[in-house]
Amino acid sequence: MLNRRHFLSGSAALALSATTGHAQQRKIFDSHCHVIDHRFPIVANQGYTPPNFPLEDYLAQTKPLGVVAGAVVSGSFQANDQTYLMELLPRLGPNWAGVTQIPNDYPDAEIAKLGKLGVRAVRFNVFRGRIDSVDDIVALATRVHQVAGWHSEMYCDAAALAPHVGKLSKLPQLSIDHLGMTQAGVPVLLDLVAAGCKVKATGFGRVKLDVPKTLEQIAAKNPNALVFGTDIPSTRAERPFAPSDIELVEKVLGPALAQKAFWDNPLSLYKVKPTA
Repeated sequence: MLNRRHFLSGSAALALSATTGHAQQRKIFDSHCHVIDHRFPIVANQGYTPPNFPLEDYLAQTKPLGVVAGAVVSGSFQANDQTYLMELLPRLGPNWAGVTQIPNDYPDAEIAKLGKLGVRAVRFNVFRGRIDSVDDIVALATRVHQVAGWHSEMYCDAAALAPHVGKLSKLPQLSIDHLGMTQAGVPVLLDLVAAGCKVKATGFGRVKLDVPKTLEQIAAKNPNALVFGTDIPSTRAERPFAPSDIELVEKVLGPALAQKAFWDNPLSLYKVKPTA
């Protein structure tokens, strides 16, 4: 829901032209994308099975936008499978990181092994049905940080986190997907940001909030909090990613803060040292 100012006026074609025209001057770390390769296990989630979307399709779509690095995020439909990341991350190289899903009893040795491959975070997909108590989330988030230096990511309605801000604020590092999803969650999100939480500026077509205003509020609270991502291929989103989403971030934040969201902040979060 984009209801502040008129950032998305004009045709999609013009937006694409403007975005790709700046790609040579812009470097983007895509902090949230999915690669869906049906050679590896895919599990229907809430009755949904995504179409095949291999690495080649992702790179073809994002290279014109200036994407040169990023984080591949495990979706609900990939459950706890690690085989696709074990094959994918070596192909992508050191500019890329992985975000995986693991059960609460996943062995330390396997966490360390994934860390050496480039996995940098564990994801708790509460929005799509993973049921954990906050104490379970805190326990696993703390353990993966101790074992491999991972941070934790949550896909949820931030409003549901209101009773748990105190516990979550004590985590070594937390990131919230898709701007926290709802307008009701924004105050909770800002409380978490004040405590050091990162927020993914992603999924603008799936959220129920004022995107420009929320970006401004987060950046005002902490200019190092926002990390941009495309959310490609935008599975189940009401409106998929559009190149105009990049333009919106630039216009709302201005050049300096947009640079942080596109590049500096995600490099720091994912501990990636990009090569040429």
